[in-house]
Amino acid sequence: MTAEAVAVGGVADPGQERLRRWRLVLGGGAADGTGCELSGQDAAMDGALAALYGREDKGRAAKDRSAGLGASAPSVARWLGDIRTYFPSSVVQVMQRDAIDRLGLSALLLEPEMLEAVEADVHLVGTLLSLNKAMPETTKETARAVVRKVVQDLEKRLASRTRATLTGALDRSARINRPRHHDIDWNRTIAVNLKHYLPEYRTIVPERLIGYGRASQSVKKEVILCIDQSGSMAASVVYASVFGAVLASMRSINTRLVVFDTAVVDLTDQLDDPVDVLFGTQLGGGTDINRALAYCQSQITRPAETVVVLISDLYEGGIRNEMLKRVAAMKASGVQFVTLLALSDEGTPAYDREHAAALGALGAPAFACTPDLFPEVMAAAIEKRPLPIPDTA
Repeated sequence: MTAEAVAVGGVADPGQERLRRWRLVLGGGAADGTGCELSGQDAAMDGALAALYGREDKGRAAKDRSAGLGASAPSVARWLGDIRTYFPSSVVQVMQRDAIDRLGLSALLLEPEMLEAVEADVHLVGTLLSLNKAMPETTKETARAVVRKVVQDLEKRLASRTRATLTGALDRSARINRPRHHDIDWNRTIAVNLKHYLPEYRTIVPERLIGYGRASQSVKKEVILCIDQSGSMAASVVYASVFGAVLASMRSINTRLVVFDTAVVDLTDQLDDPVDVLFGTQLGGGTDINRALAYCQSQITRPAETVVVLISDLYEGGIRNEMLKRVAAMKASGVQFVTLLALSDEGTPAYDREHAAALGALGAPAFACTPDLFPEVMAAAIEKRPLPIPDTA
């Protein structure tokens, strides 16, 4: 469905209302076949759509299609205000992305007044990060404010569930069945032994005791997030940075965050602020997964307690066979290795299928993961059970 159709979609009504909606979708002109004239707010809405999507002039190719936004910040800022008036937030975000892609408006995002006018989302953050090096000082603080708003919204959505899910996984992985008396988890012990209740004695026979190891450090997990920062991975970088900060806030997990293109950068010391992490990345460039995994491998001291999460589309520019050997070596040592082709809500990504198949043959299946599923994936990796791979993987 086109963005225009999304913008004016709704519950179908008969007669004139149906013609009105078709008119908005088709954009008018002698050949639209509706014979419907627009007025008032409908005409203003049509103008906002036409400014972005334009109309193909007779005899001109689609790539030469004109649109009415122009290249000036004031006209774009007015248009941004118009679409926020006429369309819901989800549609505004689609239209903003289309404006950036179709009309080459990225440069205008370097102006503070433009950033203040846009509807912030993950995709906009990715665009801002790709423009980071070209951004003038007068715009950087506004850009950081925009990015921080998106990050805070994501943390509100994802943090509580992530902590709860992983805390449960850590507890289960640490649980022992022959605990010392002061290490017994009485709540779980009672729950699992309720079937052994003796009513005549009003007591439970604890045939199975459940507890935790005395030294919590002995079960502390190591998580290494290894993130491809090539341009196509922008949304994944945003989500992974937020999850990295959430994991780093959990005392039972030591979290390391590594980003890479052809170089490798360890951003672990910035994990307390995902906005700093994001502005420490450099979207674009090549990809050397082998080099990144070599660095991650060098940081592993307790393989049996380590989870490595590679987030990449697997378009390797380094040494393919060495990359696969490193993954095999890490798995043989006891490392739980997870390969995510994307960490986003955008469906099946483009990726190197040959490399994905090779990793799958090593027992490290590669699949796309939504942010909502990520806590379950991490919990499964921590507990060393099969990963909840989506059906569409």
